[in-house]
Amino acid sequence: MAQGKRISVDIADDALAAIKALGAAARQARTAAGEGQAAAAARLGVHVQTIGRIEAGQPGVAVGHVLGLLALYGVTVHCTAPQG
Repeated sequence: MAQGKRISVDIADDALAAIKALGAAARQARTAAGEGQAAAAARLGVHVQTIGRIEAGQPGVAVGHVLGLLALYGVTVHCTAPQG
């Protein structure tokens, strides 16, 4: 299996914090549902390592996978554009 792309650029601290928060929300929702990472990976159609990377808040995971994992467990995400 081919490895995913790794992010090699600098990411702002607030963006990294948001990525980590999404991962933490995904982990909390998955464990509250009583499912393991392998079950989540099977449901989402990704490798179990992808679930681990999402939950660890690692940048470079496809946003569709992140949002898909959150949606599996009923977690919604709301974004607001910066004012200015």
